Amino acid sequence: MSPDRTSAAKWYVAPVPLGAESLPGPVVVTGANGHLGLAWIRAAARRGEAGQVRALVRSDRAAAAIRADPEARAADVRIVDPNDVESLRAAAEGAHGWLHLVGILKETRSARYEDAHERSCSHVARAAEKAGVARVAYLSILGADSASANACLASKGRAERILLSGAVPATVLRVPMVLGPGELAAGALRAQAGGPVALLVRGGASLEQPIDTRDVATAATLALADAGRAALSLDLGGPESLPHRELVRRVALRLGSRPRIVPVPRAAAQLLAAVLGRLPDPPLTSAMLGVLEHDDCIDPRPACARLGLVLRPLDETLDHTFGAPAQEAHP
Repeated sequence: MSPDRTSAAKWYVAPVPLGAESLPGPVVVTGANGHLGLAWIRAAARRGEAGQVRALVRSDRAAAAIRADPEARAADVRIVDPNDVESLRAAAEGAHGWLHLVGILKETRSARYEDAHERSCSHVARAAEKAGVARVAYLSILGADSASANACLASKGRAERILLSGAVPATVLRVPMVLGPGELAAGALRAQAGGPVALLVRGGASLEQPIDTRDVATAATLALADAGRAALSLDLGGPESLPHRELVRRVALRLGSRPRIVPVPRAAAQLLAAVLGRLPDPPLTSAMLGVLEHDDCIDPRPACARLGLVLRPLDETLDHTFGAPAQEAHP
């Protein structure tokens, strides 16, 4: 379906039984202390499967963050050097699956795309093979393509190819904006929708297809449980694709605000990103802007059918993330 900025595109996914996901055995999680990693561990804990989770982190601080979480603390947290294949192999010995959640949207002087994407996937592929892991699941980004002119999307595309061509069958899940309490995208939307003025590139014309954090966590579990042996890449988005400005308005409705949308020319945003990108830890870079401005408008039904996944409606996701609209919160 081609992008249509004049109205939202909606897809309706045929229901399948909920709660069917279950870990097929021990699962190693890299990037376990991130928002999605914690959400995935919490979901496993609610199913009584936290003991099956090996959460690999690189520091005492990251380990403490997981152990301090009331739901995630039951996971087997291990501090491992992500650049040491032998240490990764030892941590994965006897595991059925490997969920790889490591990745960055913004490149800095100390955090490079090549290290976070290609090199980390190469280490995972080798360690998973040595440990006899049955399947790897990897979270990527919609638009990832090794031929992309965008440095982030190209790096993600190369990382996908490393895993998809590896000895261990891999499932790549390409997802758009992920929304849930505490997610970075949710914080950015709250800032845009909560004030009197929302400065939006091109007036918020880019197409968004937000997906619920809980749905991503479920999709990852279902991918690990996949009985198929072939490598697989799936484009998975939420049930609606809509202009960013419309998403901001729907969030504002839940915040009780009415921001005035002020368009920012793309050229001005690109110039600002280029200037800020020279800072040691820039708040915005050219590659990051390109990812944020990427149009997300895919049919999620093939991926949902392949995984056996039911997507939550966007309004349910927004209510869970930002609260129900005022007129609905007090019927």
